[in-house]
Amino acid sequence: MLRRIGLAEVYNPSMLPTLRPGDRLVLRYGGRVRSGRVVVLRHPFQHDLLVVKRVVGRRSAGWWVQGDNPAVVNDSREFGAVPDDLVVATALVRFRPPAGLQRTPGSLAGWLLSAVRPLPRRLRAR
Repeated sequence: MLRRIGLAEVYNPSMLPTLRPGDRLVLRYGGRVRSGRVVVLRHPFQHDLLVVKRVVGRRSAGWWVQGDNPAVVNDSREFGAVPDDLVVATALVRFRPPAGLQRTPGSLAGWLLSAVRPLPRRLRAR
């Protein structure tokens, strides 16, 4: 079971506001892909590049994926539907590392309350 769990780091702002650069993700390899889930996939034009996107729905050619940030268009709006074999994992949990040293009990408690969150299945309406 542990072989099917992994970690990834978010590097760009395409999933803002849900995920920020520097966030870590707990992944399930081979997890069930469904609409609304956040997934890690191989970029269709650069297979050595992994990207994090939200599954919008199923199309005849594969999964339609988009980032939560409408200003970044590096997703199915640019490269089309993604075949099943390019989906690497589903994201389960976001872990946000502390931004600098936590010096007070209050700031440490605040960070702990926001650091680990399950990922929402769908983004709220914009």
